Amino acid sequence: MAKFHAYRDLKLCSKDCLCLFVCPTGASDTETGQIDFSKCIGCGACANACPSHAITLIPNKMPKQQEKQEEVVKVLFKVANIKIDTINKLRGMMIAASNEEEKKFYKSLIHANKVIIEDLMREAGYMLPESKNTHDLLEELKETTKEKEETIDKLLNKLEVNE
Repeated sequence: MAKFHAYRDLKLCSKDCLCLFVCPTGASDTETGQIDFSKCIGCGACANACPSHAITLIPNKMPKQQEKQEEVVKVLFKVANIKIDTINKLRGMMIAASNEEEKKFYKSLIHANKVIIEDLMREAGYMLPESKNTHDLLEELKETTKEKEETIDKLLNKLEVNE
């Protein structure tokens, strides 16, 4: 089994499709535009040929999550909470905005802050699919959301905890 598989970001893909001609297994020749992982051998030919750099190689097995110092996690959460407060203030400003350009500006600032919060949580060791935190959260959700129990069980079976 290959150590990597190719992944195409459709937002970056310019549809030049050079990847189709260099892929030895035809893994990139799909109707959805995504790469067929079952055919991909992780050779990287498609990634090297892609003029828009929309294809990257992703490891099949993720590295073990690094330990975080408690002080670092506290600071990351503190900054995340500041960003959450900022989002709430921006929402109020967006509602009070007088024109559409101003509303779009506030909406983009809200989105940017949400992305920053996601990055902070990931850096703090949360929101990683393979982390114990994610596994524990899914177990907790399963208890409180009985109608989604089957879906959550599928996720839990797919996610390998590597802590």
